[in-house]
Amino acid sequence: MHGTPGPVTIDLNMLMRAYAIGIFPMADARDDVDVFWVEPEMRAILPLDNFHFSTSLRKAVRQDRFTVTCNRAFARVIAMCAQSAEGREQTWINRTIEASFIALHSQGRAHSVECWRDGELVGGLYGVEIGRAFCGESMFSRATDASKVALAWLVAAMRKGGLTLLDCQFITPHLASMGAIELPQGEYLALLNEAIADSPYAPPRVQRPHPVMPGLYSVSVAGVAGPEAGRGAESGLVAGFSALAGAEAVGAADGAPLPASSTGASSPGYSIAQFLTQTS
Repeated sequence: MHGTPGPVTIDLNMLMRAYAIGIFPMADARDDVDVFWVEPEMRAILPLDNFHFSTSLRKAVRQDRFTVTCNRAFARVIAMCAQSAEGREQTWINRTIEASFIALHSQGRAHSVECWRDGELVGGLYGVEIGRAFCGESMFSRATDASKVALAWLVAAMRKGGLTLLDCQFITPHLASMGAIELPQGEYLALLNEAIADSPYAPPRVQRPHPVMPGLYSVSVAGVAGPEAGRGAESGLVAGFSALAGAEAVGAADGAPLPASSTGASSPGYSIAQFLTQTS
């Protein structure tokens, strides 16, 4: 059954509970109004203690080739993730998923990392935070190394903020080169359950198997927008990012002046590079 076109959202509590049991939404195309629920048999994660911080990436971070911020341009990041480098909208991020994540962001549950060059947004990523897990959804790059730098800052902020699990959903050569690995879904769920044990969305310790089995399932999203859930607890990711980069790099309105780039021992990139080198 198809829903009606428009900026409908998935019920946000249902969406968070889906992530808590290891499933996530996708769509066939940008303008498809239906979503599929996906539970991969193999799941990609990036162990935070196995991040491949290569010499070339370390140099790009340390030299502050990009100004990096958090939650400065969430809606723009997800829109650019939905486009190819040539601007074509061939993506699994349909407008329902986009609207749902913007709503989660307004509740403090979804976050973005942005890379800027000369005031232009040239790279970034976004995902949802649940407990001590960050479920990465998508990333984009319009400049060499921009998405890699965004991922490096994400890993550093997660470590600093006490998060423990970086979910990458599906393995790709790009992610594998950064240290991502594949696990059977059962092993992933064990890590997820540990990471979200203190979250209000953690499933009961004893429960019947959930009805969504591995594969793709079409559901209509028309009319399922529910009441807004309460704003989430303070984000560990945002706290970690702020501690490493300064509060001025976090959460200002899109269009606000970017933090000034600097070089040397006091630069944000130098601090991030030092932190990742010491904790790798």
